[in-house]
Amino acid sequence: MSDKTALYWFTNDLRLKDNMALEHVARQSQRLAFLYVFNPAWIAPRNYQHRLIGEFSLQFIIESLIDLEQQLRAMGHRFHILIGNPVDIIPTIVQQNGIDIMGCNAHSGWYERKTHQSIQQKLRPNSIHARWNNYLYSPEQLNSHQQSSTKKESLSILKSFSTFRQFVEQRDILPTPAQIEQPLNLPEPLDLKGLFKKVQDLSDFLKMNDNKLSRLENAQNLSFNPGELAAQCHLNDYFGTSSPSTYKQTRNALDGWDNSTKFSPYLAHGNLSPRQIWKAVNTYETINIKNDDTYWIKFELLWREYFNWVALKIGSTLFRFRGMASSPPLTSFFAERFTKWCQGSTPYPLVNACMKQLNATGYMSNRGRQLTASCLINELGIDWRYGAAYFQERLIDHDVASNWGNWQYIAGVGTDPRGGRHFNLEKQTQMFDPHHEFIHKWQGDEHTAALDSLDASGWPIGMK
Repeated sequence: MSDKTALYWFTNDLRLKDNMALEHVARQSQRLAFLYVFNPAWIAPRNYQHRLIGEFSLQFIIESLIDLEQQLRAMGHRFHILIGNPVDIIPTIVQQNGIDIMGCNAHSGWYERKTHQSIQQKLRPNSIHARWNNYLYSPEQLNSHQQSSTKKESLSILKSFSTFRQFVEQRDILPTPAQIEQPLNLPEPLDLKGLFKKVQDLSDFLKMNDNKLSRLENAQNLSFNPGELAAQCHLNDYFGTSSPSTYKQTRNALDGWDNSTKFSPYLAHGNLSPRQIWKAVNTYETINIKNDDTYWIKFELLWREYFNWVALKIGSTLFRFRGMASSPPLTSFFAERFTKWCQGSTPYPLVNACMKQLNATGYMSNRGRQLTASCLINELGIDWRYGAAYFQERLIDHDVASNWGNWQYIAGVGTDPRGGRHFNLEKQTQMFDPHHEFIHKWQGDEHTAALDSLDASGWPIGMK
């Protein structure tokens, strides 16, 4: 057995099972400590005046941490949760506690990777062991099937989703097998020492920042139970029904718990890995039925995978106004229009209903996200980045690559070869809410308003 001391830094991989980075450092060390660092900058309105993490995500994260803490305590380990900037905290902890190696999740996000690089620069070379915990594939898997691993060729398979999907399917590139059967064997616990701002009681963590992000007592929650154990229960429950065999037929529904998988929050925060879901689909197909509907669950996982590898390749371009396009979109920013869109008080009842659902629950269907994004960009003429930032704050399942990648896609500055999407809202209403049941449920038609107010100081409307 190795005599090394190790630190595992949890980020958006809040689980113990199928955690490749954790398994690696556990095998390589004799003593191991567990750490999560909460950065107060996440809840500061600095991203187009929106927070990087909003109320719903924060609650989900905290309850996931409570679940992790309970699991680790049962295994004889302590979970250290600190407050501050990980770039400052982690190198200090490593030095003060004589840490030899550190494990963590490899992230496709630009800012997350910059954080990792800044930490690595303060540590010994090769002391960080990162693994692609939250993805189906690793870069090595994809590169090994290309003639070379040049950036140009790596980008060529990402020029569109269809190109990427055909690349992996035609070559039968299988996801890294999910390690869910083997029990996790942990080395001896290591208790971290040092003077840090610690979270003493996770149940009170929601009261940080002068209660600005306290638990939403009146929120109409969709019954998402956070944490790895709840995620495993949901995975088993979903594949214990017939829902997977009709998924493609129901996935575009605007509402309804059973109409989609509802795996997205668990994937976003790492309670589940996509490999676990992929394996569950395979098992379901073996025992029950294999059809277009079950395939479409894998299809959606490939979409998520695609956006993550695009994010990895294009870096900060994911947040650029013109994105990957040669010229920026013909949009601007209109504060009143944006506010009405956020509040769900536009002239478009279906959009209003979707936005009110988002504000009340932290969740919106995939179809609703496409329609509301198209409305903001095409009907309201607003810079897509403001919508992406609002979704980032409000969504309980926010994933940086999927969210910003999809917004680029709709705005026509991403990888869509058709140059963006403009949905006909009347047609979409007839297709997905013909009897206005969803609109009435979320009061989408109660506070419709003109896009712009009339100002007496503006251009004269008429003369008598």
